[in-house]
Amino acid sequence: MHKDSDDTIDDVIVVGAGVIGLASALALLEAGRSVRVIDAGQIGGGASHGNCGTITPSHAPPLAAPGMVAVALRWMLTPDAPLYIKPRIDPMLWRWLLGFAARCNPRDWQRSAQAKSALLNDSRQRLAQWVRDHALECEFAEAGVDYVFRDPRAFEEEQREMEALRELGVAVEAIDGRHYEAMEPALKPGVVGALRFDGDAVLRPDRYVDELARLVRARGGAIVEHCAFEALDGGRAGVSLRTSQGPLRARDVVFAMGAWSPRLAPAIGFPGLRRAMQPGKGYSITYSAPSLVPRRPIVLRERSVCVTAWGSGFRLGSTMEFSGYDDTLNERRLAALERGAAEYLRRPVGPEVREKWYGWRPMCIDDVPLIGRVPGHDGLWVATGHGMMGVSMSAATGQLVADLVTGASPAIDPAPYSPARFA
Repeated sequence: MHKDSDDTIDDVIVVGAGVIGLASALALLEAGRSVRVIDAGQIGGGASHGNCGTITPSHAPPLAAPGMVAVALRWMLTPDAPLYIKPRIDPMLWRWLLGFAARCNPRDWQRSAQAKSALLNDSRQRLAQWVRDHALECEFAEAGVDYVFRDPRAFEEEQREMEALRELGVAVEAIDGRHYEAMEPALKPGVVGALRFDGDAVLRPDRYVDELARLVRARGGAIVEHCAFEALDGGRAGVSLRTSQGPLRARDVVFAMGAWSPRLAPAIGFPGLRRAMQPGKGYSITYSAPSLVPRRPIVLRERSVCVTAWGSGFRLGSTMEFSGYDDTLNERRLAALERGAAEYLRRPVGPEVREKWYGWRPMCIDDVPLIGRVPGHDGLWVATGHGMMGVSMSAATGQLVADLVTGASPAIDPAPYSPARFA
């Protein structure tokens, strides 16, 4: 990597080599800009690596939904519940949770759902196009996703949202439990019903990220690992960065730092990120494939466990834990994934455990990403706050970043994602 000098300036620097940073870099390169990507760790080392890889327009409804506060209160002191809040003194977390709770109303639900839906639907189509046009080898399949239920009340409640989902452009079908069991031999008896989302898709997320990195390099972009962003320096043309590998300068800088965004908010001159975001810890276990796997990705709805089978492996994932940046692998949370799978699946785990994983998701208080200019700072941009939807929203986010940085007409309305709402 070159060192900075008075006459050396990059065109665009992207800070973060996760799925959002690399998708943004690819779209910027396709738009004719030159790009250098830097990352404090390695390519795809954060939440991009171990999620279940579902591409889900079906997930447009935000987490901040009417009734969610009661659910959270019921679960919050249960360490292996799908949602867990580790008891501790953390004023920023409790402020964030109060703001989240205030958004659990029909008006804010509708606003966030529409914003998420626009990004998810664009990304779903754009990602399929990227796979075709760039020959991405990431086990992409337009397989759809099913939500599976064993509790009649839960199934009935979720069916009430079907019309709202259809209004958001989400194709959804309710299937009777007996019929679904006949369609899906991997499941144990006792299914009361399923919701089928044929518009969803799936891929292997770590391979997708690796393929994005390959494309970025093939198009002339540079990726520098173990190069941590530290601070901005002023006083010269363009944007000057201090990094662990020395100073850099660029005309534009895109910060795609995922769950680390709140920690680095003061360094980029955007303190509002600290109150807008919290790290939400997720877990997964990857196995060699068991002898019987579901024919398409499924969500075991009452246990909030996602089950994905690729040719290269089998994964159980999900859960949400608010424990700050606690870097321990909580075996109790992993065991809850296996117990949940055992309630539904005839073969809930594979013969060989290949990886136990956790990662922090960038959870935004309104469950809508921040994509756009850093308020009050020309040449600085952010793309963060995608929650559990980073892979699903990656292609659309990358294109929107490229459109905004280059001044092109945006493919979708950027207003709902404006970082200025937290200025």
